[in-house]
Amino acid sequence: MRLKNFSLTYGTQIFKSFSEEPRIRIIHLLYRKKELCISDLEVILDFTQTKTSRHIAYLKNAGLVSSRKKDQWVIYSIKEEVIDFVGQIFEFLNKDSLLEKDLETFDIMESNRELSLSKMQQKAWRS
Repeated sequence: MRLKNFSLTYGTQIFKSFSEEPRIRIIHLLYRKKELCISDLEVILDFTQTKTSRHIAYLKNAGLVSSRKKDQWVIYSIKEEVIDFVGQIFEFLNKDSLLEKDLETFDIMESNRELSLSKMQQKAWRS
């Protein structure tokens, strides 16, 4: 279900969520990469676990972010009903250098992860 209209109260919560740079960066990463866990966000943004968790909690309480448990990890994503609204906001921020740097950091982290997995699999084959 996509959100077509929302109340002034809900709109205020959403706009307050975009009032701090760390939350914008988190929302942007979740919007572009679909799902991330706290530890990924910490590394990409160079935040402490406390700071990252505090901002994620704010975004969850504002109704922008949802979570699901996968093994020992909690995976965060943008709620389906607000994805279009968030996308429209990021249409105006699509060339921001800090947001682009966050995405580059994610890509490097992801490629390092894939390289490590590949090396572990090769090692297992040799054994």
